[in-house]
Amino acid sequence: MPSAGTRFEGPAIDAHRLGVEYNLRLTRKTTIRHSFYNLLQPRPPTRFWALRDVTFRVDHGESLAVIGPNGAGKTTLLLVLAGIIQPSKGHVEIRGKVSSLLTLGAGFDTELSGVDNIVLAGAFMGIDSREMERRLPEIIAFADIGPFIDAPLKTYSSGMRARLGFSIATAVDPDVLLVDEVLATGDQAFREKSRQRIEQLIRAAKGIVLVTHDMNWVTTFCNRALLLEEGHVVAEGDPADVVTIYQEHSERARLEKEAEALRLRLQGVL
Repeated sequence: MPSAGTRFEGPAIDAHRLGVEYNLRLTRKTTIRHSFYNLLQPRPPTRFWALRDVTFRVDHGESLAVIGPNGAGKTTLLLVLAGIIQPSKGHVEIRGKVSSLLTLGAGFDTELSGVDNIVLAGAFMGIDSREMERRLPEIIAFADIGPFIDAPLKTYSSGMRARLGFSIATAVDPDVLLVDEVLATGDQAFREKSRQRIEQLIRAAKGIVLVTHDMNWVTTFCNRALLLEEGHVVAEGDPADVVTIYQEHSERARLEKEAEALRLRLQGVL
């Protein structure tokens, strides 16, 4: 079971006006004539802000749900918090050791067994191999993937990989845990174990950021919620209130899409 660990002064996560800009310029087959033309009249690249002016904080012992429609910037936000990408604007300060399934997934070796990947993940996170060996039985028992623990990861289903990753990420006593939809993976028994494990981390004063589409998890499990739309924070606060706003926006977007489809059919476009 995770321990209380080191106490830190200040919030676990302090993000201020985060912005992430992507270059979405489409590539195409280039001819010599096109290349010469572009040299004379270069076209400005298409830019897209995946995140814009995102400010929030997560205290130790707090669980923040990040929700929103597809393409809202949720995963981009986790990538920034995990240190995988750097923000184009703003800054984020994280106090303590971060554990994330995003970084674990990047470090997994599909040719190695589950056991070997547990040890490899420990090295990836700077944990002594002897310490990972000590935690090995607990991690294997929690993942509960049977004899596959000794099989290469390339034989795993996506759900099995997520179970192993979640077991590792939450067993290394992180100060900050970043979770992306893993709680939607697996059967009801594993979902219940996951919920109990995260509750242990909260009681141990860990900071947690959870990206999910499961609104039941948001309202029954998280202390706060943040709603992202088109890279902007449009609501933050009590989970039930934020979920209500999200559902209202989703319903409005659905009705607008249906109305537009009807208009096009009446015009004979469809």
